[in-house]
Amino acid sequence: MTSRTDRTSPLRFLKRPMLVGALSLMAPGLLSGSSCSANSSTETQLRPRYVVGQAQSAQVAEESFERPTLEEIPIREAEPEVQLSEEEWRERLTPAQYRVLREEGTERAGSGELLHVKEEGTFVCAGCGQAVFSSEHKYDSRTGWPSFYAPISEEAVGTKMDTSHGMRRVEVHCSRCGGHLGHIFPDGPAPTGLRYCINSVSMGFTPADEAPVETPPSDDMPAEDAPATR
Repeated sequence: MTSRTDRTSPLRFLKRPMLVGALSLMAPGLLSGSSCSANSSTETQLRPRYVVGQAQSAQVAEESFERPTLEEIPIREAEPEVQLSEEEWRERLTPAQYRVLREEGTERAGSGELLHVKEEGTFVCAGCGQAVFSSEHKYDSRTGWPSFYAPISEEAVGTKMDTSHGMRRVEVHCSRCGGHLGHIFPDGPAPTGLRYCINSVSMGFTPADEAPVETPPSDDMPAEDAPATR
């Protein structure tokens, strides 16, 4: 019997048995055709690749894990402990970071500096420095945005339903400062079946050989010392 905790945990799919072919990571976004952006020309350009990948994957192997639906993605909006005025956020973030983190904007597909990062390490919120994703869960979704099949921990992120642009999506944000990170789609690879489609500019990256520094913004922290992406 599945416990209440398991049913509401965003990482519960990690516990399910699965048998997936080697090409299962090559065809993300096949079931929904979703991307992080509501108006991205890159999505149209990449879609033929998805169709080809879907056909190849279907011929080679069949996924045996239970894929979640949009309704099964847990909704758990966080109550940020780091709260600053919009003026203070503008002083601490770059214009691009502010647009995404505080105004829930979306960066242009393929433009993120962290999109092709393959080294081991931790991805942290660019607003407060909290660890939100691990390189261990990162994969190439071919969508133009950094993608992960799980957050670094259940407590690291919050979620809420987003009905903007005439769509129903699950928004994901940093649980510590409430900064917008991206969206979650139920078209990711095994073992979770989820795709955390994250804006590169909303994060910073700490290599595995460097200790992550989680420093929340404060009134005595100069703007130039605020966490930034690299």
